[in-house]
Amino acid sequence: MPVNLVAPNPADLLAVPGVEIGVAMAGVRKANRRDLVVFRLAEGTAVAGVFTKNRFCAAPVQVCREHLAAGAAIRAMVINTGNANAGTGADGLARARRSCATLATLMGLQPRQVLPFSTGVIMETLPVERIEAGLPLALAALRADGWADAAQGIMTTDTLPKAASRRVQIGGQTVTLSGISKGAGMIRPNMATMLGFMATDAVIAPQLLNALAREAADASFNRITIDGDTSTNDSFVIAATQRAGHVAITSLDSVEGRTLRDAVINLAQQLAQAIVRDGEGATKFITVRIDGGRDEAECRLAAYAIAHSPLVKTAFFASDPNLGRILAAVGYAGIDDLDQGLIDLHLDDVHVVRQGGRHPNYQEADGQRVMKQAEITVCVDLHRGAASATVWTCDLSHDYVSINADYRS
Repeated sequence: MPVNLVAPNPADLLAVPGVEIGVAMAGVRKANRRDLVVFRLAEGTAVAGVFTKNRFCAAPVQVCREHLAAGAAIRAMVINTGNANAGTGADGLARARRSCATLATLMGLQPRQVLPFSTGVIMETLPVERIEAGLPLALAALRADGWADAAQGIMTTDTLPKAASRRVQIGGQTVTLSGISKGAGMIRPNMATMLGFMATDAVIAPQLLNALAREAADASFNRITIDGDTSTNDSFVIAATQRAGHVAITSLDSVEGRTLRDAVINLAQQLAQAIVRDGEGATKFITVRIDGGRDEAECRLAAYAIAHSPLVKTAFFASDPNLGRILAAVGYAGIDDLDQGLIDLHLDDVHVVRQGGRHPNYQEADGQRVMKQAEITVCVDLHRGAASATVWTCDLSHDYVSINADYRS
């Protein structure tokens, strides 16, 4: 069961002026399920994307990078679930390009104006013919309020769709942001099988959108892990339709730029945390915060060492306060001159370790009380400086093994 996560109410998901979404059943892998999503973006929309750093990246990731690098005016996105089109060589690239060309023809666009995305099983041939047959159905279903259906249409092992919206005031105008994400396993975005799509009608200089997308990814999707595996298909895209009517944002450091940045990051974090809450087999949602680092990079090293440790994650699943595993993870994180005699560890409100040793007032019953909670915060203070970093993860259960053992069945 997801950890304190419920399906979004479609009525709470806000239409973004300049964005239409259509969903269809194409039978990409399984019959009678939504598995094909098309976004139509108004003319003048600015688009930026952040993609996996996995060198074995999927064909659609390669095509997306090509189209964005070419400076094409992106007017559409096509997303399929059930097949990742990764590990498919030149044939996979041809099939990804063919899906773009077919949609472009149907919409009166150039193929380079379409971005393709895929998620699902790796190293299987993309059934592009099924996608082509489903595209007219998706286009016929285009509507402004299609966010809830789209969130369902990109799911794989997710148990719930993930979507959210925001409204903020910028320059006296109401600005809308909506987004969806998917992912439950193979999650350690490094920009799982993670996909995230966000749209806003904010008016922003197109050259700023790349920096905003990367900053938002670094503060959200790049701060989550379920199993430490970086997918071949990770993609996070922001589209700004320029329809809100306020004066264009030309600096992210302006009052208006900071307002938009905060809204984008807040929404991205909600979508990213939803992925962790729906982690395969997860029963606990865990926040790992490292304080007192010399820089953020070493704080991230320590945070991810804890969040990736199978021993730590299984202890959380068992509600077992075997907290020496956390200290061991910090010790092998790669901070070579770490002074263990300075370290403090808190488990929520329980002070477990002081100056590198067990706190004299710590009682295992207090640790177990916290470990039984559905949501837990681990805070380690390195006492080396003023930097900090936060990562979100989950426990590791029997169900995670079962789900992944049976994934292709």
